[in-house]
Formats: sequence, C-alpha cells, structure tokens
Amino acid sequence: MKTIILVLLSLITGSGYAFAQDFIPLWPKGKMPDSKGLKITDSISNERVHRVGTPGMYAFFPSEQEKNGGAVLICPGGGYERLAYMISGVQLAKWFNTLGISAFVLNYRLPTSPDLRQRELGPLLDAQRALKIIHASAGKWQLDTGRIGIQGSSAGGHLAALAATAAQDIAAIGDSLDKVAFRPDFMILISPVIDMGTYAHKGSRKNLLGEQPDSTMIRQYSPQLNVSSSTPPAFMVHASDDRSVSPENSILLYQALLRNKVPASLHLFPQGGHSIALHNNPGSAEYWTGLCIAWMKETDILRAKAK
Repeated sequence: MKTIILVLLSLITGSGYAFAQDFIPLWPKGKMPDSKGLKITDSISNERVHRVGTPGMYAFFPSEQEKNGGAVLICPGGGYERLAYMISGVQLAKWFNTLGISAFVLNYRLPTSPDLRQRELGPLLDAQRALKIIHASAGKWQLDTGRIGIQGSSAGGHLAALAATAAQDIAAIGDSLDKVAFRPDFMILISPVIDMGTYAHKGSRKNLLGEQPDSTMIRQYSPQLNVSSSTPPAFMVHASDDRSVSPENSILLYQALLRNKVPASLHLFPQGGHSIALHNNPGSAEYWTGLCIAWMKETDILRAKAK
C-alpha cells in the first residue's frame, strides 16, 4: 500500500523520491532522540527538501539478477539547509543500482529544524540509525554486512565522513538495534565539506554548529581530526576550481587517512566547480564514475554476483 501511495504522489507532485521501492522511517513512534516532540511536516519544492518531518530513507534495489550484495547509504547535500535529493540522491541511487548495489537515500533532519534540542546531533543520529537498519535487514535484503558503505555530496559528504569517523554510537535508544553496527564499511565523497575550521564552508558550519562554535565543537565536527586506523576506506573527488567548498577539505581528509594507513583514493580535477554530478561534467571530471567503479572493484566492494 505504501508503494502505491508513493507512485500516486509521483504522478501528482513529480517528486523524485517517489520512484523508490519503499520509504523506511528511522525511529519508532515517540522514540526519536533529540526531538522536542513538535509536529513538523515535510516541505519539498524545486527538487529540494527544505524541512524534514519524518526522517527515513528511500530504498532503491537492483533487480534480483543483478543484485550483488553491496549497499550504500546516500546523504544528499544542501549546506545543511536543504536536501538536494534528486541530483545528489535519487540519480546516484539509480546509478548504484546499475552496478548491482542496493541504495538508500537518507532523508535526514536538518539542523535548522525548530524541533531539534541540539541542532548538531540530528543529522548524525539519523545517519547512524539508517546504517543500523540496513545492517539489521541484511538477510532480508540479501546484503553483505561487510560491504555496506556511505556516500555523500557537499554537506552530505560531511555527514558521511562524520558517520565514518564516529567513535561513539549516539543513536542507541534501548531497542534491538543497539548492538547493530553503526559505522559504514567504505565511504564515497563528492566535493565534501570536511573541515569546520579554517577551510569550512561557512554556510554549512553556521547551519550545523550555530553562529559561534567553540574550538571543542569545531574539532569534534571536523572529521579529518577524528580519523583512526579503524576508519573505513575512502574514495573522494573534488574540483580544483570549487569556489564554494575548498578542495583543501578533501586534501585534509586524504592526508589524515594516509597518516593512519587507511586505503584512500583522491581525484582532484581542474574543472567542475561545486557541480560535479553523475553526468555532464566538464573535462576530465566526467570520468569520476569510471574511476569510482575501478576503485570499488580494486577494494573488493564491487563484486560480480556468484552464479
């Protein structure tokens, strides 16, 4: 019934999310952490989510013949002010499906929501809970629990990197998912916001941490400062001419991964600005998808389905 409703909504609103097979809420009723209990409704326009009332994820599955056990949680970008769910969500999910990888587009709470008690906690809470649900449902969805990763673009890349470097499970609510893995097995980042200090994207930092975050908060939410030897492998792309999010963000994370001997691949393209998308990129940036596929094969994330 839920799938039928989503299809009908697609015909009425043209919402890209509606092409998913299912919408999966993240939190049981009355148990959503960091919430004041306000009644918040979703607000969607111009292929952007401006307010999230029900955090969840939209599932996109490959055909049974192509499914190979890999999975990825996709965190759309939008400066922590909105979610660009089509260009950095649905389109990527469909691409992952062509590779046999199951994809889940995260509809995470924005830190600007009046319902949040601590603005900075909402997005990471939702990302960790989503990863737990995917891990817990691996058997039902035919997933390999060692190949469940995370992908993010721009501010979504910051959230993905936070989830990959988090040492603490902040999403435990006393239910059956408390003991389920809350970290991804790999990360794929496109033009990511990483640093909350010198090279921070000011809009993302303001929306996530407020007007004047202290040094402790800046360190805690700068993923490159929290990399360890247990951080999962990473694939990153960025454009040297990105005037919105400095490529220094990706460089800082890459250097931290190298110091901790974590396998990482960073590709800095001369052109692309802050608009590296699935297709129609200028120059050599158009080849990032092929490089990503090669990296996933090289790291054994992408495997041919056993016959």
